[in-house]
Amino acid sequence: VQLQASGGGLVQAGGSLRLSCTASGRTLSDYGMAWFRQTPGNEREFVASIKMNGGYAYYSHPMRGRFAISRDNTKNTAYLQATNVQSGDTAVYYCAATLSSDRVPWGLESDFDYWGQGTQVTVSS
Repeated sequence: VQLQASGGGLVQAGGSLRLSCTASGRTLSDYGMAWFRQTPGNEREFVASIKMNGGYAYYSHPMRGRFAISRDNTKNTAYLQATNVQSGDTAVYYCAATLSSDRVPWGLESDFDYWGQGTQVTVSS
């Protein structure tokens, strides 16, 4: 499966964003999905993940409440929405996929086999 992340750009502090991750080559419903983010000089940080059918979603504790992961398998697309974004949310956001449902809740980078290219989000004050 190939993943294409989009929707990044410049966002004002306090505003909201919506990122998309579109799959090609295979149906997205076969995969658990996740979003990670990375800032320069730091490791990728888990944001959220969601199971194949969208029934269960998991969040990194600091992200809970402001971020929401969802998916539309009919569109082969997963989404990440954020509200009240702050400068600390500035990062490259990556979507990732795994065929293993059991791996989804743990949010470990090593558990996800397929990665999109990343989309830059910059929050301006």
